[in-house]
Amino acid sequence: MEGCEWDDETGDVNGYFQFGYDGEDFIALDLKTWTWVAPQQQAVFIKQEWDNNKAELEYLKYYFNNECLDLLKKFVNYGRSSLMRTDLPTVSLLQKTPSSRVTCHATGFYPNRAMMFWRKDGEELHEDVDKGEILPNHDGSFQISADLQLPSDDWGKYDCVFHLSGVKEDIVTKLDKREIKTNYGKTSMRSDEREDLTVTVLNGLMRERERERERELQGWNSADLLQLSSPHVY
Repeated sequence: MEGCEWDDETGDVNGYFQFGYDGEDFIALDLKTWTWVAPQQQAVFIKQEWDNNKAELEYLKYYFNNECLDLLKKFVNYGRSSLMRTDLPTVSLLQKTPSSRVTCHATGFYPNRAMMFWRKDGEELHEDVDKGEILPNHDGSFQISADLQLPSDDWGKYDCVFHLSGVKEDIVTKLDKREIKTNYGKTSMRSDEREDLTVTVLNGLMRERERERERELQGWNSADLLQLSSPHVY
């Protein structure tokens, strides 16, 4: 197993080059001393032989300080659009019934390094709060929610905070009854709407039956139609 690490702030480069056998470390290259380390007795002979291969050690030194670093920077640039991507969510306040908990729900954010919590007077609440897990959406974004037990005091003291890693400003949503979305008290369809839908469906079925009858008649020839319209003689 081999690879390199690069700190883009300090410029430090670290690497690793190691081999394993039967699930255990067998031999590894120390990139500070440029000598091989053999944690297993069976690898001591190989260590001595590889330590004497100065040409190979010089190549590895060049590879980790140059080629591996160049490849790493190239791949980082290729993936920068996704690695550095940040999408802010849509945050909503939801409630099933007037007496149920208020849910602060954020969806559509990326990446999934995010957190959500409720505050009172600027201080994070830990009691009467139920935090949900970060869940994936079908489009590759994520969603999260946090429930708050209905407060008995001034709602204006409460707000929901969403924090996305890499974004300086949090999304703060004040607890406001006017902003809460709910389906409570709403029926799916009025009685007159159901009657109109029933009539529409029946009319559609009748028209479809008429079209099927017309297609059947178009497939008959004149003799068939004459026989159909003439009285049968027995």
